[in-house]
Amino acid sequence: MALKGGRKSNKNPPILSHEFVIQNHADIVSCVAMVFVLGLMFQTTSPLASVFIAVQHNASDIETAEAPMTYTYGSRDFAAVFFYCLISIVMHAIIQEYVLDKINRKLHLSKVKHSKFNESGQLLIFTAVSAAWAINILINDNVITDITALWSDYPTGHAQMSFMLKFYFIIQMSYWLHCYPELYFQKTKRDEIPGRVQHATLYLIFCVAAYVLNFNRVGLVLLSLRFIEEAILHICRLLYFAEKASAASTGFSVWNVVFVMSRLASIIVAILTFHYGLAINENQVLDIATGNFNIPLVRLNALIAVCLIQAWMMWNFIHFHLRKLRERQAEALALQLKAVEKKVKTKNKKDDSKRSSEEDVSELPEVDQQTRRRR
Repeated sequence: MALKGGRKSNKNPPILSHEFVIQNHADIVSCVAMVFVLGLMFQTTSPLASVFIAVQHNASDIETAEAPMTYTYGSRDFAAVFFYCLISIVMHAIIQEYVLDKINRKLHLSKVKHSKFNESGQLLIFTAVSAAWAINILINDNVITDITALWSDYPTGHAQMSFMLKFYFIIQMSYWLHCYPELYFQKTKRDEIPGRVQHATLYLIFCVAAYVLNFNRVGLVLLSLRFIEEAILHICRLLYFAEKASAASTGFSVWNVVFVMSRLASIIVAILTFHYGLAINENQVLDIATGNFNIPLVRLNALIAVCLIQAWMMWNFIHFHLRKLRERQAEALALQLKAVEKKVKTKNKKDDSKRSSEEDVSELPEVDQQTRRRR
């Protein structure tokens, strides 16, 4: 079955038209990616194809059990990011076609909820996998058991990355880069575009900065904290869209606590790394060749950037809850006014009924009134 990027239609649009590209973008992109894979099968094209697929810029020639292969970054990483961006588009379409669309058919969501459900479903899978992957790398690199690994042996121990660490950042940059063409492929509404662009851009800038400045270990910790918290958020949103109100309410309460703790932990990790750990390093001279960016200006800007983004997220969090509180108060006030109006109407009806009965009695003939008095 051909992939249609989550959108099916009985019509056959003209070839190379916008609708044709949108409906068949997954097939088109997968064919382009297959060209690079097929290039590995031929001796003449294998060196060029491997630049796009294999991890480049290895720093060690021989891999042993005591000294595994390490890698640095370089210009060939652009090719790898491009190829895995294509793979991200294909995976996005597969998840949409075979997972989310099948769930949507059972839920019968509105168009607005349908779009938000797809967004949360895609991000839940990616953030959950990324968080588990990051934690696994941190365990293997002994960062969790030894916090000083975030700044010790900088820049040599940080500039030379393990295969999984380098590949992790390539996948991160590829995924957030693929979010831009997905705005076109998914026919994203104009009012939703700014938020999605902002979300992807912040992640992309953060990943590129941590990768280029060799702050990959502290970047990995901050990403794992963010991904854990965001995965919980998207689970709660999916439960809410599935009309599991009780479970969603409990989940949002848990997310509120995890969100605040993640922001606090991120600031603490940033201060420990940039203000304390790297500041006591003896080598504080800018050297691009060796990948040493441990100078006061870079450290200060990195610390300010991390703290500002945490403060910005916390501000949005507080603003969101204040808005929800005002909405609940307005709803409660509206219910009270409605109840008062109902009581007033009921009382007015009783008064009108009583008044009308009295008027009916007063309008009876005088003889009938005298007769009723005798009785």
